[in-house]
Amino acid sequence: MSEEIYKQNIIDHYNHPRNKAKMFEPDIEQVAKNPSCGDSYILYLRVTDETIQDATFSGVGCAISTAVSSMLTEKIKGMSVQDAKKITKDDIFEMLKIEISIGREKCALLLFNALHDALNSLE
Repeated sequence: MSEEIYKQNIIDHYNHPRNKAKMFEPDIEQVAKNPSCGDSYILYLRVTDETIQDATFSGVGCAISTAVSSMLTEKIKGMSVQDAKKITKDDIFEMLKIEISIGREKCALLLFNALHDALNSLE
């Protein structure tokens, strides 16, 4: 598939983000900010019996950070906490399927880093 199709997928997730909503009474609420560009999100997780039952996010950011937030929250719903902890930076870049410049890596990894901080807070 061409890179253009993947760019369209990113734009779709940016224009119509999945799971973008403030969660009522989450088990975990993790703030994610990128001061260099102004992207700012809150990740909300509901965790029961070591399983992520629900994941949402709120906030504002660029197309890359919003698309990753949308894709990542879709991916982790129903996933065990242990499996979610195994998600790597490379997995995030693979989800995007396009080359991410060094300057945009912080955008792409913003909610990923928040997810790992949130899951580590469970210990």
